[in-house]
Amino acid sequence: MTGHTATTTLITGAASGLGWALAQAAFQRGHRLILVDRDATALANKSEQLAAIDPSRVTHFALDLTDGPARDRLIEQIAARGRLDVLINNAGITHRSLAARTELKVFRQVMAVDWEAPVALTLGCLPLLRDSGGCVINIGSMAGWMPVLGRAGYCSAKAALAQFFEVLRGEVADQGIGVLMVYPSFLATPIESNALDFDGKPAAHARSSVGRVRSAGWMAERVLDAFERGEKRLFPDRFTFMASLLWRLAPDLYHRLMRRRFAVELNS
Repeated sequence: MTGHTATTTLITGAASGLGWALAQAAFQRGHRLILVDRDATALANKSEQLAAIDPSRVTHFALDLTDGPARDRLIEQIAARGRLDVLINNAGITHRSLAARTELKVFRQVMAVDWEAPVALTLGCLPLLRDSGGCVINIGSMAGWMPVLGRAGYCSAKAALAQFFEVLRGEVADQGIGVLMVYPSFLATPIESNALDFDGKPAAHARSSVGRVRSAGWMAERVLDAFERGEKRLFPDRFTFMASLLWRLAPDLYHRLMRRRFAVELNS
């Protein structure tokens, strides 16, 4: 990226929540942005807000990243633009439902959005990232490291995401491509308000959480700071790191505490 006036960054799920916070923070740091979201109206609105400041540094594409042909066209359009320095796989979906009650279509949807789409997009963008010596940033979750009741599909998808990209990291290390895995805990973003229930409809019960619920803006700044420092993994707060240790060192205690804190999930 040395010698270029601006870092070109693609952000998925950019129209709301953490994606929009990342877009604002990256824009303020001088990045050129390629914003992607399936909500065409919200995406156009957000893009216009940044374009009003500098239209040369913002472009956007509305599509569903689980749509393979649409995703392939996006990659072709990005390649035609000539450069990509950073790919931020942020778009995601979750559910709040007991595993035994959840329909398989819900698990498939969560896996498609949270694992298959970022994997496919990254593989398609690898030639561009190889040319730029770029970086892939994946928004994982503490749920990828430890069980969270009522989130079996989400935990599975985030665990698969972490494992895939830890393997990829080793395989592309000699090609100059970096991988930053981000492991936030609970954030105040629409992903939870849009959570699926056991049947794929919006979840009816309120979410449970542990630790402090952080803002998307707080998280975005830490992600970009970690990227600029060249870090490989980001545990943004002490709670996330300590919870991951508790799961590894005392898993039975962790389960007892989780069942107590997430009792509403067990009764949903």
